[in-house]
Amino acid sequence: MEKLRVKEAVIVEGKYDKIHLSSLIDGLIIKTDGFRLFRDDKLAALIRRCANEDGIIILTDSDSAGFKIRSRIKSLCPDGKIINIYIPDVQGKERRKSEPSKEGKLGVEGIDIDTLRQLFLQAGVCLGEEQQPRSFGITDALLYELGLSGSKGSQELRRSLARRLGLPELISKKALREHLDRFVSQEELRELLAMHEPAESEDR
Repeated sequence: MEKLRVKEAVIVEGKYDKIHLSSLIDGLIIKTDGFRLFRDDKLAALIRRCANEDGIIILTDSDSAGFKIRSRIKSLCPDGKIINIYIPDVQGKERRKSEPSKEGKLGVEGIDIDTLRQLFLQAGVCLGEEQQPRSFGITDALLYELGLSGSKGSQELRRSLARRLGLPELISKKALREHLDRFVSQEELRELLAMHEPAESEDR
């Protein structure tokens, strides 16, 4: 299988994530070694420099730890080019582990290569591939208009939408809007919301 050529540096959490991803992409892969990023100034400087030069792609796990690391990376690179790729919530256990993670979700290393390939192609980051539109005009005002924020049931509606899009349930409102703006047209968004079935209990 031909590897995908990526200009941006890809940031993952651990060595097994890096090994797994190395079979898919031809490009720089940097591992944070979990929370080491929070105390390693040299690693932080490297990621910041990559973000400011060619940009970075963040590909962390979809559990709470992965989102904390993702947030840390974003805070380090306020002026850099950052592209977020989210792996879907998949329950399971990596083969090398004796038991599932605390939240029971597969990490990057456990996601099959075909799924990862599709995520990178969808993101429009692969050299030689047609680039995706940068913005579909999905604004905070539109989210409010469509009931995705500021009203009863907004949180459940966002979760339902995230599930339909194969996004992790822990994705924030801001991150969801950014993803929608990059990948989902307003017409497609309205069609997806029309499929929503309200849950028993809803809140903001």
